[in-house]
Parts: sequence; structure tokens; C-alpha cells
Amino acid sequence: MILLFGSLNIDLVAEVPVIPGPGRTVLAPCYRTHFGGKGANQAVAAARIAGPGRVRMAGRVGRDGFGDSAIENLRANGVDADLIVRAHEPTGCAFITVDQAGENAITVASGANITASANDLPTDLFSSDTVLVLQMEVPFAQALEAARKTKSVSGTVIWNLAPVPEKMTGEMVTELLAVTDYLLVNEHEAMDAAAAIGLAAASYETAAMHLAEAGNLTCIVTAGAQGALAMTTDAAPLHASTPRITPVDTTGAGDTFVGTFAAMVSEGVPLQRALEVSCEAAALKCLKAGAQTGMPVRSALGSLA
Repeated sequence: MILLFGSLNIDLVAEVPVIPGPGRTVLAPCYRTHFGGKGANQAVAAARIAGPGRVRMAGRVGRDGFGDSAIENLRANGVDADLIVRAHEPTGCAFITVDQAGENAITVASGANITASANDLPTDLFSSDTVLVLQMEVPFAQALEAARKTKSVSGTVIWNLAPVPEKMTGEMVTELLAVTDYLLVNEHEAMDAAAAIGLAAASYETAAMHLAEAGNLTCIVTAGAQGALAMTTDAAPLHASTPRITPVDTTGAGDTFVGTFAAMVSEGVPLQRALEVSCEAAALKCLKAGAQTGMPVRSALGSLA
């Protein structure tokens, strides 16, 4: 079973002639509503590859219409949403303005996400077959507790260190590494995490090696068009290329990689193969607009044919 513990958001996107500065107001002709939150994004990505009934999502939404929609969307994508808790706080929401040059400004109101609790996950939910996927958009202490529950029964923990907290400490990274089997980061996140524990590196490859050794884990770095790199403590580095494409929208590509990788881990796919499939899925996502709407289904992946 793939278990996602993380954030659920509703994204409100407005296209504007210029992003307003302090004290300014600009008008947009309309706005678009999208489903978001890294947790929900990764749950949808995993379900589209693993299939209905293989993915469960835990997190919190408000007692509002946005919460209703977020839960309905998960279920429509084959994700079991029975663990989602209704909080008194409103559903998380991201306010996104995009100007004519494609630059954006984003304000995220965490709302119910900041109340997410590891206690929402029943103990009998965890087993050696559990593949737990975590990010950094719910309280760190709660995600850490969920990881410890998983490790206590020999389950597998995949931790996507994104977004990197502004006040990430060395202690936080050390605790995270101790309960993680697969650390998934991009180039910048790898460098930030290594630096936080005093292992500054000149390249993300070196940072990944340091993190793998520090946590005795597999560190996977996604590097956009350069593909993905996996560093382990007992084997040579692995690399998978990204298919050459002309991207339409890269939003959600990283989450697509994480969700697909979780599906591959749950199926016992060898690491090199898992990297290749995940890179292809992330590239296919970039060919369509929208984070979740552009995520591929299993039948679209030639590498799984």
C-alpha cells in the first residue's frame, strides 16, 4: 500500500498584465481553479500509475466547499480519501498571479494543512508493505512521527524534502535522514540539506553522496532536463535520462516523479528501472497544462509497455 501524508490545497490562478507591488491593485479578466498541494499531487500521480485502490491519502481540509472538492477530486483519481480529516481551519489555498512574461508570485495560506497530525493514521494501518510518502508542507514533527511509525514495522519511507523550510536546522535534517529510505530532492534542495548538516558540497552530485552516507539511504536528485541521479552507500551512482521534449507546463513535474517512483517502489521494481519510468512520467506531464490534469496514466508510459 502507498500511503501519502501531506498537504491538500486549492490553487487560484489569475493572469495579470503586471504583478502588483505594495499598495497597487491590478485587474484580471478571470481566474482558474486547480487542485494542488504536494501531498495531493503526489497521491494522484501515484494512483494514475499504480491503479485504483493502491493509494491512500491522509491529511486535513476545512469544513468548506474547497474541502469537499479536494476530497472528491482524490476519489475521482482513484485515491482512497477516507483518512482525510475535516479541520476547523479552512482548506489550504494558494493565490497565484502570473504576468505576461510568465513570471509568478505565490502566496500560500496553509489553513487546515498546519493541523495535520500523525494521530490521523491508525497504528494498524502500518505494515512491512507500507510505502509512506512525505513532503514538507505539513508540520515536520507530525511527518517525522508518521515516518517513525512506518519504520517501526519495517515499512519503507520516501521523503521529498520540498519545499525546504526557511528555518531548516541541522537537527531537522539529521532526524529526517534517520527514518528515510529514499530521500528525493532537486539540485538546490540537495545542496541546502547537505549544508544544514555541515557537509557543504561544490555540486549536487557530491551533496547527494554526503546525504546518502549520512543517512545510510538512497538519495535521488531530480535535475530537470538532465534526468535523475541516485546515490547509494553500497553501489555505483545510477543515472536516468529525461526524454527530449518541448515543455508546455512544468508545474507538478517533480510531484509526478515522486508519485511514480513510489508506485515503482511498491511494486519492487529495481532502482534503475524506477528512475527511468519516473523520468518518463515527469516528462510526459510537462507536455500538458496543469499539475494534476497533466499527469500521465500507466498506459501512456512506453517504458512500462
